[in-house]
Amino acid sequence: MSQYKSISDISVGMKASAFHLITDEKIRAFATISEDWNPIHLDEKYAKNSKFGRRIAHGAMVASFFSALFAMELPGAGSIYVSQNTQFKKPVFLDDTVLVEIEVMDIDIERKRVYFNTTCFVKGAVVLSGKAEIYIP
Repeated sequence: MSQYKSISDISVGMKASAFHLITDEKIRAFATISEDWNPIHLDEKYAKNSKFGRRIAHGAMVASFFSALFAMELPGAGSIYVSQNTQFKKPVFLDDTVLVEIEVMDIDIERKRVYFNTTCFVKGAVVLSGKAEIYIP
């Protein structure tokens, strides 16, 4: 478990990252939790006839990996996810390994807010990008 960081411990340019392998089990678990049963995520036959030619991961599942970095790494335990905007650039497929990266872009000490760039990569290509706002109590 991460240690709590106060806002004074954080500086612009700090980063955290993690790797996540996209598996059938993770996709099915996310479908169960989110109740998103879209066959593009779950049905190989259906997905084969789609523009992607195979199953893709839920975009929201991939974006959710940021939450773990915020809570467990930077800023760490106790931080509150205030907002996230996300642009889905490319599909993420089964057996892809996603590099999830967050980087501090700005800090508002008075409001106790830290602003991040959020990016996911597969094989060096950006598949998701966005910005997040985190409150540090």
